[in-house]
Amino acid sequence: MKNLTILGSTGSIGVSTLEIVAAFPERYRVVALSAGNNIDLLQQQVEIFKPEIISVQNEHDAERLRRELGSREVEICHGVAGMIRCATAPASEMVVAAVVGAAGLVPTMAAIKAGKDIALANKETLVMAGNLIMAEVAAQGIRLIPVDSEHSAIFQSLAGQRVEDVRRLILTASGGPFRDYPLARFAEISPQDALAHPNWSMGRKITIDSATMMNKGLEMIEAHWLFGFPAEQIAVHIHPESIVHSLVEYRDGALIAQLGIPDMKTPIAYALSWPERLPLSQPPLDLCGLGRLTFCQPDTQRFPCLQLAYDALAGGGTLPAAMNAANEVAVDAFLQQQIAFTKIPKLIETVMSKHEQTEVTAIDLILQADIQARKTAREMILGGLI
Repeated sequence: MKNLTILGSTGSIGVSTLEIVAAFPERYRVVALSAGNNIDLLQQQVEIFKPEIISVQNEHDAERLRRELGSREVEICHGVAGMIRCATAPASEMVVAAVVGAAGLVPTMAAIKAGKDIALANKETLVMAGNLIMAEVAAQGIRLIPVDSEHSAIFQSLAGQRVEDVRRLILTASGGPFRDYPLARFAEISPQDALAHPNWSMGRKITIDSATMMNKGLEMIEAHWLFGFPAEQIAVHIHPESIVHSLVEYRDGALIAQLGIPDMKTPIAYALSWPERLPLSQPPLDLCGLGRLTFCQPDTQRFPCLQLAYDALAGGGTLPAAMNAANEVAVDAFLQQQIAFTKIPKLIETVMSKHEQTEVTAIDLILQADIQARKTAREMILGGLI
């Protein structure tokens, strides 16, 4: 039996992970759960999975849980310290890092330093601190297995192959709801429009990132650190059907891909059970019913965030962390209808241009860059400068 911590248990990845745990109770046990402010759902998860430790975002919610859970034997924490407590729980063997955004960095690093295997669904951890994270993974001798469907596909497509034979990695992207939308109408896009993803069911922030294709930019940087390839060897293809989850092209012209229905349970289960595969009750992929699979190059005029991610990786140091911070502020402002959809990439680009890039030698430097970029982005929004 494998003991698990789930960071972000009330998000879409966390909920899907717990569905797998419930389907295979003989294989997995939940030791710790951390959540944001969806207290009602967390309380239900505590009742079902009976973790030893839970953590929430703030002290007020922690106190509420202490009252409502009463005599149940569960340690209740809050804040960053609470997430770290969950991530480093002594009984835990693997940490599913599914916190959205920069908040996942510190607890994920703590889990690695504590010698826990990582099922990584928080791409921002590697975007912000890829060199530090991968160095610590090597130093601790732990396994870091990707959960994102694209990186899981590459992980599977590289299995048994020689790295020196790889020509390039190809990340696929659905193109989101606006791949064919008139460019002249982009300024009219509402949060409701952007949240209507055609293929995947995801959280609000990730869904907006998919609509701007920043999600694919973050995944490109994550792939760079996970697999050790430069940006020049990492391509992005629009694939509206979301059936081919990514591909690896080899120098003899061969392409190896991983295909499947667009459901995150498959890559989550593979990360939990690797190198085995669990007998999931998923519907089979009906290739004949699909009829065709289509691919095309992304339009960086339509999706400038993708190019900004390549620019951030090329700039190096703390620039990707600043880009990520600006994006998180921009997405939140768009969802609150403070800025237009078209202002998201403009805000990110401006913050990146103002950022004083420094070499990444410690987590504190990354956190400082994150704070400063958020401050700059918020000041621009409040001052009407974007």
